[in-house]
Amino acid sequence: MNQIFKVEGMTCGHCEKAVTKALLALDAQAKVVIDRTQDTVQVDSEKTRQALANAIADEGYRVIA
Repeated sequence: MNQIFKVEGMTCGHCEKAVTKALLALDAQAKVVIDRTQDTVQVDSEKTRQALANAIADEGYRVIA
């Protein structure tokens, strides 16, 4: 299932890598696309929206939508 999250705090390539790594740790088959200019993280995964949001938040980023 494809989900899009609005995320605050991603400012650099390291941020993108941290979020991507956290999401792939939760679901190794996930497809992750991050657009820092739009503050969005798009994830194609079978995991629940809440589990994905928690993985992002656990890295220190605020999921706002």
